[in-house]
Amino acid sequence: MHDLYISWREYHKYIETLTIQIYKSKWKFDQIVCLAKGGLRIGDILCRLYKKPLAIIYTASYLDKRNKKREKIQISNHLAMMEESLGHRILLVDDLVDSGMSIQNVIQWLHNYDNNQSIIEIRSAVLWYKSCSAIQPDYYVKYLENNPWIHQPFEYYEQITPENIANGFDNHRLY
Repeated sequence: MHDLYISWREYHKYIETLTIQIYKSKWKFDQIVCLAKGGLRIGDILCRLYKKPLAIIYTASYLDKRNKKREKIQISNHLAMMEESLGHRILLVDDLVDSGMSIQNVIQWLHNYDNNQSIIEIRSAVLWYKSCSAIQPDYYVKYLENNPWIHQPFEYYEQITPENIANGFDNHRLY
């Protein structure tokens, strides 16, 4: 497995490319649900562009990124949103599909959360789709046949502390 480094410029370009892909599909959705942490920035930008409400669900599967080892998927008990209920057509957003387990489990979680009352359709949208995934997302920007480890630009902040910033630490910022 090799590494893929993404700059802020590439990252935002991919989000815009994903936006165009969704727009050209002419699919009408009324709710965006993003998987935190990786899908937060993407969900935020899409909700601003499409003027649709955003809901957030927290998931984790890589508890120790240094070892690049996936653990059992963890899903929060709650969905953060301003609306009383979920929309009928949900755009589920994350940064990538690796194994596909996060998206698969969250889709099931959303149906259980909603008790099948209002959800008609859920479609998924990601920036990167790895070939090792058990599922294919509905919308994706890059298909990665070699399943690289992706280094996203915001991960810089996982390697430093507020003290580092206060002391002027600036080791290869990726603006």
